[in-house]
Amino acid sequence: MKHVILFLSTAYLFFLMSCGGASAGSDVDAIIETNYGTIKVMLYDETPKHKENFLKLAKEGFYDDLLFHRVIDGFMIQGGDPNSKNAAPEARLGSGGPGYLIDNEIGYPHFRGTLAAARTGGAGNPERKSSGSQFYIVTGKPVNPTQLSGQERRFNFSYSDAQKELYTQVGGTPQLDMDYTVFGEVVEGMDVVDQIGKVRTHPGDRPVEDVKMKITVVK
Repeated sequence: MKHVILFLSTAYLFFLMSCGGASAGSDVDAIIETNYGTIKVMLYDETPKHKENFLKLAKEGFYDDLLFHRVIDGFMIQGGDPNSKNAAPEARLGSGGPGYLIDNEIGYPHFRGTLAAARTGGAGNPERKSSGSQFYIVTGKPVNPTQLSGQERRFNFSYSDAQKELYTQVGGTPQLDMDYTVFGEVVEGMDVVDQIGKVRTHPGDRPVEDVKMKITVVK
């Protein structure tokens, strides 16, 4: 059966915001405060399990003082591991969570600025369930159309013309499509995300200087 990636109004909204043509306004669901500034995010109603879980943890203060523990320039910034709170500089991070997983709600593409759930890969997670707390924000660069064609052949689907335009003009990481759940997007503060994306890191991609977060629910 041919798969079709979702492309709803929020993706168009993100494109407008990326070009400076729209205001975040009431579309903000949560605010991520960091050492480098503030990131405002909107969460998708079409991924209700992930949205509700993210907001629940944020309201409980789960994310406060956790780190963006994995940063890869031009790819993504990742955080949400509870083991990162007050972690020693040499501590290996990335395996922690709240003690449960979330059923996948895969559908949205990984455009630049999208918010997605991390997960363990391989045969141990055939249902592609998401981490209960870890997330990443995509910082991908504009994509070559040939890469998009390869992704279409790999999963037997077709990107819409609008999706192709977003990937080639705005950027993203299409190689993650159909594998990870995208459940929101940045509506303000991509400059902050980009600053974090360029920090100096140790081998293993942990920033040399801790990048802490605090997440506040707006709605």
